[in-house]
Amino acid sequence: MSETVSIDVGGMTCTGCSNRVKNALEEIKGVNFAEVSHESGIAIIQHNNVPKDLMISSILSIGYTVDGQIADFDWKDTPLWKDSAYNTSWCLIGCSIGEFGTLAYYSYSGVTSDLVLYSSMWYFFAILPLINGLTTSVMLETFLLVRKSIDFSTALSTALGMSFISMLMMEIAMEITDLLFTKGDLGLSFIAIPFMLTIGFLTPWPYNYWRLKKYGVACH
Repeated sequence: MSETVSIDVGGMTCTGCSNRVKNALEEIKGVNFAEVSHESGIAIIQHNNVPKDLMISSILSIGYTVDGQIADFDWKDTPLWKDSAYNTSWCLIGCSIGEFGTLAYYSYSGVTSDLVLYSSMWYFFAILPLINGLTTSVMLETFLLVRKSIDFSTALSTALGMSFISMLMMEIAMEITDLLFTKGDLGLSFIAIPFMLTIGFLTPWPYNYWRLKKYGVACH
């Protein structure tokens, strides 16, 4: 005989989150279907004699909360390290487009060649690659979310809200690495590129793992 149960789910911020919870619940044998809304934070599940604790455990296992409960945190989840590496890689691609493009323009145009080191204009041109990198990364993240049938406004707010810290950490790390190689000259050092990519990837990767493990927030 079918029964219906309602569970309050915390940590959902977008349609991707609610779909993730829905899929996890519907994978449980005996669950007929689940209706999940990230706006109300409620999952309504129709099932045949499935223990509620099993459904709660399934929700907790993918990083969301139920009545304040969270799954035990650890740094040993190999599949999650791979998932967070995948997310970090897309973030790196997005950041690199704006970062490298701007620095390459500096090098080939000579627009920054006469700047006084650490002057106000130097700081302006130093920050610009970071801003452009953040912009192209947000654009790429939004595009990827839209491809998953998420509406544009939700995709944009998700990219800004959930990925911005990761992008910012990545951009700062890449920018500092480049400046160390160029000794303050604003331009693209080809020798620095592999180091920028490596450090840019490694810097936010643990944060992305932590965010995905604890809160399940990596909808991209």
